Formats: sequence, C-alpha cells, structure tokens
Amino acid sequence: MIQYKTNDEIEFIRESSLLVSKTLAEVARHIKPGTTTEHLDKVAEAFIRDHGAVPGFKGYNDFPFSLCISPNDVVVHGFPSKQELKEGEILSIDCGVFKNGFYGDSAFTFAIGEVSDALKRLLKVTYQCLNLGIEKAVEGNSLGDISFAIQSCAERAGFSVVRDLVGHGIGRNLHEPPEVPNFGKAGKGLKLKEGLVLAVEPMINMGQRYVKMERDGWTIRTSDRKPSAHYEHTVAVMKDKADVLSTFNFIEAALKENRHNSIFV
Repeated sequence: MIQYKTNDEIEFIRESSLLVSKTLAEVARHIKPGTTTEHLDKVAEAFIRDHGAVPGFKGYNDFPFSLCISPNDVVVHGFPSKQELKEGEILSIDCGVFKNGFYGDSAFTFAIGEVSDALKRLLKVTYQCLNLGIEKAVEGNSLGDISFAIQSCAERAGFSVVRDLVGHGIGRNLHEPPEVPNFGKAGKGLKLKEGLVLAVEPMINMGQRYVKMERDGWTIRTSDRKPSAHYEHTVAVMKDKADVLSTFNFIEAALKENRHNSIFV
C-alpha cells in the first residue's frame, strides 16, 4: 500500500535526507587517489552515528556496510574494500540514514581527479536525467512522466537506461511502493498526489543497458563492463513543484575544497 506522508512526516524525512547529503559531503573530502573505499565507509558510519542516526543500509537485508560504493562499471550495491581509488576513475556512492523513525536516501557519482571527456559527459547527462525526472514529480502527473523524462534524456545522448533496477517510495521503510522505473511512457502509471515521497535515481550506462550480479549477491555491474553513473535524490510530490528533500549543495562545497576531486556537474 502506498503511504502518503503528512507535512510533519515529510520534515522528518527531510532531516534524514539532509544528513545523508552532509555524510556524502564528508566522504567527498576524503576522496582522492590512494584512498581505499573501506576507509570511506568508516568515515560515513562515524559521521552518521555522531549525528544521532544509524546507517540506513547496514544490516538491511544483511547488507554488511554503511555505503554502497560502486566504481566504474559497477552500477550499484558495490562493497567497500581495500581497493585504492585511481586517477581517472568514477565512483558512485549511495548512502542512507535512519533517524527519528524515517529514512533518507541519496547517491552521487564522483570523478577521481581528471577523467576523460566521455566520462564527464556520462556524469553530466545522468545528472540532467535526475533533474528532468524530478521536474515531473508534481501532483497531477503520472509516474510514467518521471520515467519518460529520464529515459528520453539518456537515450537522446546515446546512453542506455538500466531496467533491472528502479527508484522507490521511501519513508518509515527504506523501500516502499511505488517502484519508480527510469524508463516508461508519459501519462502512464500511478497518478501522483501530494505527500508521496520518492527516491528518484537514474542509473545510466555508457554502453548497453544490461547488467549482471556478482557472486556476492549484491554487486551489480554492466554486462559489457562499460562505465555507469548514478545520481539520486529523495523528493516529495507537491502541487506546483517537487520538494527536493536531499541536496548536493554540501557536496559541491566539499568538492571545491578537494583539489583531487573538483568536478561538479
């Protein structure tokens, strides 16, 4: 059953979502060649707990970490490890927190140092997909309007949309109905109403749309091993304009401080 949130509940989700945003910004300050993704995970967990919350992912369906860290051709759900970051790579980081009974969820794809023009374009287009999808998250539109906006943006640029993974509702549970596909037909699907809170998260591949799961049961990478990018915001459907409950502003400020990772799309 779809749960429509009250204004008070939306504010609790906003608080959790902003803590996710601040956590990603704190992690961004540590991103540079030679840093391990395991270290980034420890930074995130300490930051979340220091701010009176708990990691939303750790222990969820037995996921063992606080962050999903997905480099290069890993689409989502990558495990932090002792692997060191390298110049020219991209790194998707997905983070969730649970505070005051509500979840927040957001993701950002970082460039490690100087990356190729092709990767810069992938990041830019995926970010555009996110923003165009969010623009459609208003009362009276359909879920398909969000999906179509994302798919159209990606495919016009020559990229492909992952279809095996979708966005979702969010609130007292990390994943709630409805699913939010990144592909679909305008005007189709659930009619959006004020109070619906969604995690909108385009996952866009440089190559084909197909993905595969690794033996760990979590890590999902592109079948053709070409790079993938991922951005996500938690948003509340409103009458005139979507209310974006998470933000990339803290990340943008952190990237300006970090000379090893200065690209913000």
